[in-house]
Amino acid sequence: MATEQLNRLFDLSGRTAIVTGGSRGLGRAMVLAFAEQGANVVIVSRKLDACQALAEEVTSRFDVRALPVACHVGYWDQVNALADQAYAEFGSIEILVNNAGMSPLYSSLTEITEELYDKVMEVNLKGAFRLNAVVGERMMNGSGGSIINVSSGAAERPTPGEAVYGMAKAGLHNMTKTFARAYGPKVRVNVIMPGPFLTDISKAWGDPEVMAETFRKSLLLQRAGEPEEVVGAALFLASDASSYSTGGVINLTGGFA
Repeated sequence: MATEQLNRLFDLSGRTAIVTGGSRGLGRAMVLAFAEQGANVVIVSRKLDACQALAEEVTSRFDVRALPVACHVGYWDQVNALADQAYAEFGSIEILVNNAGMSPLYSSLTEITEELYDKVMEVNLKGAFRLNAVVGERMMNGSGGSIINVSSGAAERPTPGEAVYGMAKAGLHNMTKTFARAYGPKVRVNVIMPGPFLTDISKAWGDPEVMAETFRKSLLLQRAGEPEEVVGAALFLASDASSYSTGGVINLTGGFA
């Protein structure tokens, strides 16, 4: 395949992407990758200042527009307002990435409070459901688009330390198939399933040397991923390169041993 044809497959010029959890970690890496490929970006997190800082970086580095939006995706009124603001600013949305997530620590399963349970479900599953619905329906009634739901290896390999988080991420897999059926063929809906990635959150994992040894024993690639390593899968699913992919899961776990 000629280089020019390959470039066209991954070109996102004229498209707009919403990325939740977009100001740091994997979300930040995807925002920068989409912008470099020509997409306008809506950068979403609960902290507006972080979104604004990344928006300034995007507009200074790439010839695209960037809209920073503060939104707690666990609250549907804020999700609805996010969608309305994005469509008012850009007219259409072609790419949606549900990347916002959280997994608070707890001492035991019996110590999980109702508040913690609800908060984890709200951020990891409830908000993604609503965004899939309100943005996906507009995509279906418009020119189509691609939705990427970011889950976790915990969806398939849950541990007691991330019980509710793993349940929520497994729900994303089920939800993805539902929306792929509901909004196809114009809207493609897929999952990226990351394993351990060395984002800022990884600093809470404990001793880096101990964790490195854990990954060496438990993962076929024997290491954690770098944030930029999500970019290939994200660009594939966001672009025309994945025009015949929907309802699927791309495994970025490093290979469970």
